[in-house]
Amino acid sequence: MTWAMLGVFIVLMVVGAPLFVSLLAAGLTGFAWIGDPSMLRLMIQQYFGGIDVFTLMAIPFFVLAGTLMNHAGLTDRLLVLCRAVVGFLRGGLGYVNVVASILFAGVNGSAAADSSALGSILIPAMEKDGFTRSYAAGLTAGSSLIGPIIPPSIFMILYGTMTGTSIGGLFVAGIIPGLVLGIAFIGLNWLHAKRNGFQPTGERFSMAALGRAVVYALPALIAPVIILGGIIWGVVTPTESGALAVAYVVIAGLLLTRQLTIRALAASVAETARLSSAIFLIIGAAAVIGWLLSFNQVPQAFASFVLEFAHSPLLVLVILSAITFVIGMFMEEIAALVLLTPVFAPVATAAGIDPFHFGIVMTLNITIALITPPMGACVYIVSAVGRVPLEDLFRTIWPFVVTALVALAVIILVPSITTGLPALFGF
Repeated sequence: MTWAMLGVFIVLMVVGAPLFVSLLAAGLTGFAWIGDPSMLRLMIQQYFGGIDVFTLMAIPFFVLAGTLMNHAGLTDRLLVLCRAVVGFLRGGLGYVNVVASILFAGVNGSAAADSSALGSILIPAMEKDGFTRSYAAGLTAGSSLIGPIIPPSIFMILYGTMTGTSIGGLFVAGIIPGLVLGIAFIGLNWLHAKRNGFQPTGERFSMAALGRAVVYALPALIAPVIILGGIIWGVVTPTESGALAVAYVVIAGLLLTRQLTIRALAASVAETARLSSAIFLIIGAAAVIGWLLSFNQVPQAFASFVLEFAHSPLLVLVILSAITFVIGMFMEEIAALVLLTPVFAPVATAAGIDPFHFGIVMTLNITIALITPPMGACVYIVSAVGRVPLEDLFRTIWPFVVTALVALAVIILVPSITTGLPALFGF
């Protein structure tokens, strides 16, 4: 049954069928293979049961909050702060790119939104500052990977929902790994600036200018505080924090920056509905596949196979990471996460791997696929917004992929990077 489902899925993907259609057709093949017509009712139940989860409501809220920040002018204020902090350094706009991604990550939880919003502004600016357009696009795509790691994170919401892992704990566990990823890209930019003879911009660091930038960016900085503070201290759930973030950004855009219009608000809601519906279609279809895999005991068989050869948690993590990385190169990231998690999570549990540690490793693996050819979504986005030929970007993206993999290796080798904060806050 499993091989028949896989065959149907691959054939439909090759001919260009939408992903959720390919998944549903594979699921229908599996249920037909069982041979009981009454089981088709169960397929429908599994589909709608997969999306009828309260926690998943956080996804459209965080997507909407990030979209509204752009229309409300809050993203521009974050960039002003980033320029004041690191813009004066050699290759300063490269650092601005990374730091802006770190700050923007605290609101939207999406690498695609990050690369689109920041790329349209920073890629032309970096080119004027002496960077090649392909490097600027590559750094924008690479630094956007911080978005799903530093909370909130759409990927973590999905992982936590499927495994029963505390989403608040996953959010807290992602803070330091997200900073590690940011430091890795800062190091890469430092090497690039030094190798190419970049000089400081001539602007001197000023505490007065920094103070003005902080005050100017304060309306934008409050949103991450609302999201993280409420979750860390147990005041609100992730879904409620997303709703509060949306309410705050709307108020800030209407009353503080006064840049958010009713038309922009409506456009943001429409865009959020479009993106969220695509995600939920995939989640529902993948839930059908997940039930069939469990029915066929695929997770148990895979766990027995891996644990027969891997006798240490570290080796298990390396094996699962390698498989995830390869699959992520050729499959849409949300689908890969939803399909692989029910199979891989039991293996990690049996190997004694901390659930927060594995959740972050799994999330980062899936995230790196966003800039890995041939399916990396963020590569296509920055190619479009930065007007960089896709073939050029595919050739120049690999240093950024390697940098992200180095950060992943550090996180795998040092579990306390992910487990320290959750333990500190009692998750």
